[in-house]
Amino acid sequence: MDIAAQGKRNEQERQAMEVAEEAREEKWEYPSFCAQLYGGKFNFNLIYPFPEQNDLEKSRGDELIHATLEFLQANLNPAEVDRTKLIPEHVMKGLAKLGLFGIKIPKEYGGLGLSQTNYVRLVHAVASYCSSTAVLLSAHQSIGVPQPLKMFGTEEQKKKWLPKLAKGAISAFALTEVEVGSDPARMTMSAVPTEDGQHYILNGKKLWTTNGTIAELLVVMAVTPPVVVNGREKKQITAFIVEKGMPGFAIDHRCDFMGLKGIQNGVLSFQDVKVPKENILWGLGKGLKLALITLNTGRLTLPWACSASGKACLAITRTWAKERKQWGASIGEHELTAGRVLFSAGATYTMDAVAALSVGLSEEGKADIRIEASLAKLFSCGLGWRVIDQTLQLRGGRGYETTDSLLARGEDGYPIERWMRDYRINMIIEGTSTIQRLFVSREALDKHLKLAMGIFNPKLGIGAKLGVLLKATAFYAFWYPRLWIPSFWPCFAWAGSWEGRYLRFISYMSKKLARKTFHAMALNGPALEKKQRALGRMVDSGMYLFAMSAVLSRYLSNKKNKTLRPKETELVKRVCRDLKASAKDSYGRMRILPGSSDIVKMSQAIMNGELAWLETDIADVVGLSRVQQ
Repeated sequence: MDIAAQGKRNEQERQAMEVAEEAREEKWEYPSFCAQLYGGKFNFNLIYPFPEQNDLEKSRGDELIHATLEFLQANLNPAEVDRTKLIPEHVMKGLAKLGLFGIKIPKEYGGLGLSQTNYVRLVHAVASYCSSTAVLLSAHQSIGVPQPLKMFGTEEQKKKWLPKLAKGAISAFALTEVEVGSDPARMTMSAVPTEDGQHYILNGKKLWTTNGTIAELLVVMAVTPPVVVNGREKKQITAFIVEKGMPGFAIDHRCDFMGLKGIQNGVLSFQDVKVPKENILWGLGKGLKLALITLNTGRLTLPWACSASGKACLAITRTWAKERKQWGASIGEHELTAGRVLFSAGATYTMDAVAALSVGLSEEGKADIRIEASLAKLFSCGLGWRVIDQTLQLRGGRGYETTDSLLARGEDGYPIERWMRDYRINMIIEGTSTIQRLFVSREALDKHLKLAMGIFNPKLGIGAKLGVLLKATAFYAFWYPRLWIPSFWPCFAWAGSWEGRYLRFISYMSKKLARKTFHAMALNGPALEKKQRALGRMVDSGMYLFAMSAVLSRYLSNKKNKTLRPKETELVKRVCRDLKASAKDSYGRMRILPGSSDIVKMSQAIMNGELAWLETDIADVVGLSRVQQ
């Protein structure tokens, strides 16, 4: 790469990092269990006792879930949705009549006024029956207009739009563009103010906007004129509420996917769309931060949908394992199949605990859950995929066969094939698994970056660097030695023999992980951000510790309240054993030595065609797939 190209790339990277950092929530107003966990402090009191709904709130959720499932089972065939790619109009009206488009909208604006927990419980129930319907509801109110409007809208904006949304007006969230996914610095959608400053003219296109083809209201992210800060232009991304009937707004294309055939997702175009300045949400330049905060809340829904898939798969797994006979016994009595059955049960218990803990912490409002929400999404989406894969494997050819085909030849129409297609998107939407790892690693390292990275900042003078060094030294002189203090018995002895042992293990691993991360920073300096595989394994190790913490918090709360279910103790023991092994394995594969990555060099060689000899004797799959201009 020549010097000019390298310089351009470095400037693009700088701009991307600047935009990303501007959008972060800089302050930690409340404690974060996971931030402390990655920092070497296992503060179990932040998540124990396990947060639970009160009886009245749970009763309200139970009634809505019962009514919704009863309605859907009587009026909607998920296999037909998959075939026709449509959710029938009478079903949409029925959902609106039940109030399902305004679950979290306060009653004074016409909504049901239910809690975040009851909302995710409802999506969980719907997801177990029809994934496309669950996505319709979730995209509308997890990241669509109701959530950011409730959080950041003015009273006038709320009065204008929330009642309409509660009655069933569909909404969408438009952020992604053809060249813009996880890098918002490349956004090209523009919003230019009119001469009188009363309107903004929007131009551009948005891609993969779920509900976009049927939405009446949309949150649209666009680049507004930059501001000058310290002599340098700073890019501004602003959120606008756009109404479907505004001239210049058009639907270019409805996208069709591997799964979720019933979702209305499309490419939207904006040509000189005139939007009143009163439609700006929160303020100029606050769009990306609004999006990230909204997505934090939105991510709480996905773990519940994953848990629903796990429960549905478990129901089929245990039924098939008992009914299917081979070699004179149920297949569930053979050790290999028994392992699959037990894995599904343990995974479902764990996903349920992680999902419930994360939303419970959010409801209490006493914790910063940005890392917890991201880890819950990352963990549950990956584990749920393994559960579906195991279920399909257990069913064999019947798992690969469609529901319609199974029913046509007189067999039970278990929809595993459809579930697998529907489920796969979970590792992509609302931040891919790769992006989740990068996000968590950035947030987990926040304390260190604030303390130490000024030392490497070339813009700081000697005096400023000395001040940073003294401040960092004072912190690490106390923090680092504490990481070597082991957690001996009787620490956590109150929890019980084996429970205390696992709690001590989490405390021990938290300190080890924090030490190794610190060593990685010391050895690599700013280049640590390039060690994405090492950072990813750091994230994964902490993720398994978080999952084990959630499981033990729920189990110990049940034990204390004398509400343990049959075989729960045996199941939790096995779950903790497996999570312990996973945490140790991820930690052990975390490579922290400095130096350039051989993996990147080899990847560059492959991209340059040096291994093209591996691609002989096949069709020209790239050439044949290229869009012909």
